[in-house]
Amino acid sequence: MTTETAVRERYSNAAKAAEAALCCPVDYDPKYLKVIPAEVIERDYGCGDPSRWVQPGETVLDLGSGTGKICFIASQVVGPTGRVIGVDMTDDMLEVARRNAPVVAGRIGHDNVEFRKGRIQDLALDLERLDAELAAAPVRDANGWLAAEAAAARLRREHPLVPDASIDVVVSNCVLNLVEPHLKAQMFAELFRVLKVGGRAVISDIVSDEIVPDHLQRDPELWSGCISGALTEREFLAAFEQAGFHGIELVKYDAAPWRTVAGIEFRSITVRAYKGKQGPCLERRQAIIYKGPGKAFTDDDGHTFRRGVREAICDKTFQLIKAGHYGDAFELIEPFTPVPLAEAKTYASCKQAVRDPRETKGTDYATTTEAAACCAPGGGSGEGSSCC
Repeated sequence: MTTETAVRERYSNAAKAAEAALCCPVDYDPKYLKVIPAEVIERDYGCGDPSRWVQPGETVLDLGSGTGKICFIASQVVGPTGRVIGVDMTDDMLEVARRNAPVVAGRIGHDNVEFRKGRIQDLALDLERLDAELAAAPVRDANGWLAAEAAAARLRREHPLVPDASIDVVVSNCVLNLVEPHLKAQMFAELFRVLKVGGRAVISDIVSDEIVPDHLQRDPELWSGCISGALTEREFLAAFEQAGFHGIELVKYDAAPWRTVAGIEFRSITVRAYKGKQGPCLERRQAIIYKGPGKAFTDDDGHTFRRGVREAICDKTFQLIKAGHYGDAFELIEPFTPVPLAEAKTYASCKQAVRDPRETKGTDYATTTEAAACCAPGGGSGEGSSCC
C-alpha cells in the first residue's frame, strides 16, 4: 500500500466516523462554531487554527480542507466580500463538506465557499475534470496511460484547479505532513505559485524535534496519523525559505508535545510566511533605522540592519518592512522630496550603506522651525506636562 493510498483510506473512513487519533486539542473561537453542523466538527481533524490570521474580504485557499471546518470558519471571517476555496482529494470528505455548505451559508447569510477535488502537491490538476476524461477514455494499455498523462498536462494548462497568483492567503491544518517526502518541495512550490504578490501562507502542522528514522517513515499507520511524515522544526521553516517566502514567523508553538514516539517529540506549530521579496531593487532615497531590541536584524534577503543606524535601503525592501512583514521594530524614513517610481534608478546591487540624512532631506534643505508641541492633545506646559 502506498503512503497516499493509506492516507486516502484512513481519511475516507474518518469522514464516516470520528477518529480521535487524527487530531490534537485546538481552541477554536466558539462564535464561529455555532453555525457549523456537528457532523462537520466531529469529523474534521487538525492541530491548529490558521483561520485566526485571515482578514475580511480576502480570498482564502484551504489545503486538505476535509469536511470543511476551517473553510466554514474562514467564510465568516472574510465575510460576503471574501471567498473561500477548499481543496481535498478524498471523496467522502468532500461529500460531507459539500452537503453542509448550503446549511452554513443559510445560517450566516452569504454563500462564499466552494470545494474542489485535488492534491495539495499538484494544485493545478482538477481531479474531477480528469475523472470525467478518464471515464470517457479509460486507461486499458500503455498508450492509454500516455494519453491520460497528456490529458492531465492539458488540464493543468487550460483549466487549472487553482490559477497562478489568485489567492490572498493559503491556510492548512495538519495536512502538509501527509505528503510523501519526494513531493514536499513541489508542494511548497505550489503554495508559492498560487499566492498573489504580497499574499501569505498560514500553516498549522505537526513537526518533530528530531529526524524521523526510516523504519517509522515506512509505517503507514504512523504516516496517516500525522507522525511519520513530519518534518523537523528546522526543516519545516527551511522549506518555506527554499520556496521563496520571506518574513517567515512561528506565530504559534506548542511547548508540550502532542505525542512522543520512540523518544521523538511531535508538536503542533503554526507558521506565517509571505510572498513578494522577488523583483527589482530601485533607489528612492529611503532609509530605515532598526530599533532593537537585538543588536542587529537580518532579513530573508541577507540584509543586516544594525540597531540605531540609519541604513540605506531599496524600495522593494522598504515596502516589505512598511507592510509589517518583519514586525514593527523599524523606523521608516521617506525622502523629503519623493522619488516617483517611474523615475527611480536601479539600486546599486542592493549594497548596504549608511544613508546620509542629506540624501533624504536634500542637499539644499535649510529649514528652521519652532519647537514642536510635545504634550498630549491640548498642548501647553502646565502641571502634568512632559515638555521641557
